[in-house]
Amino acid sequence: MRRGYIRNIEPLKILTDTQVEAIHRGTLDVLEETGVRFESQRALRMFKKNECIVDFENNRVRFPSYLVEECIRRTPSSFLVKARDLKNNLRFGGNTLYFMCSAGARISDPETGETRVATMKENNEAILISDALENLDYFPSYTPYFEVEGVEPVMLCPTSCAMRLRYSSKVSRGAQSVDTYIWEIQMAQACGAQLLGNMEAASPLSYSEDAINAGFGYAEALFPIYIAGGGVMGGTAPVTIAGATISNNAELLAALVFFQLIKPGVGIIANDIEYPMNMRSGSPAFGSLGISLHEAAFNQIWTQFYRIPTNNCAAGFPNSKLFDLQSGYEKTHCAMTSAYSGANSILLHGGVSAELAYNPLMAILDDDLAAIIGRHIEGIVVDSESMAIELIKEVGPIPGTYLDW
Repeated sequence: MRRGYIRNIEPLKILTDTQVEAIHRGTLDVLEETGVRFESQRALRMFKKNECIVDFENNRVRFPSYLVEECIRRTPSSFLVKARDLKNNLRFGGNTLYFMCSAGARISDPETGETRVATMKENNEAILISDALENLDYFPSYTPYFEVEGVEPVMLCPTSCAMRLRYSSKVSRGAQSVDTYIWEIQMAQACGAQLLGNMEAASPLSYSEDAINAGFGYAEALFPIYIAGGGVMGGTAPVTIAGATISNNAELLAALVFFQLIKPGVGIIANDIEYPMNMRSGSPAFGSLGISLHEAAFNQIWTQFYRIPTNNCAAGFPNSKLFDLQSGYEKTHCAMTSAYSGANSILLHGGVSAELAYNPLMAILDDDLAAIIGRHIEGIVVDSESMAIELIKEVGPIPGTYLDW
């Protein structure tokens, strides 16, 4: 099993206990009064059977608070994901931190920022490089590139999954679009591995039929699950961090209930990828302070209050289009905030220019950043040997020296 980094420091708390409780109660209120849209008759019937209020005509589910809180209690605080090679198994939860590869639509030139579609050879070389990086623990879907020369869009996700299973023995996350999960599940099973199953919301407060079908498929295959939202503050979520946190929580807790009703006790990791909107351009403000603050609040609520593992994505998608100082500080402040506030996983390696580009050279640089961040959260040893009190007494003042010890 991959060790990851063990957090030996108290996680950062950005919210008071009263604020955490207020956000949780606000989330329950949204789930009970407003509800979440599920575009699946099968899912609606399941919710109806479990005492939710279901509007079949409008695909709306309203969740009783007691059911949501019971499903939170059913969700384990840690879980195992089986890799093709057992040495790369992952156990998410507790104080362990892992790092996940980033992704991008195209390959980025490190000097000019120009992008182009990657070849299959470049795609596979990027996987091999990631497989060799010491601090890169697993892959998301459609990694490293969203586009690959000669691959039809409908075949990209299963092809990408096949290449990751072929050229790396590390854990991968599955995809959810247009039934590709069917093939990805079977490929992983043929390799004796599990995928992190995937179900992502369409903000605000909605799940598409594709996502729900994938959710059923991964749960029935007995795979652990990665749940995600993806709101934009001021666009598809409230502009305030507190409001966006409640909206995001409602989306994720609705998915959590969905999975715990299918398979009680299934392992879940909750992802945070909630960006403020740039009000001039309308684009997500990648690399901004707002997402760092949101992730800190999210981690406190999910890892410390709900006791459910989390992944954070902000560090993997800087706004910078180059391998430069801007990219460095955007990635570092996001990743450090995530690590210090209790994240169990951080998406980091290789991302350039938001989600538009990826480069394996950037992944190599990011591996050093991951090592620095990991060492930070391991803290310092304070015991009788490391305090060296007797040694300090023996050496004394000048001309004493520690060179001989």
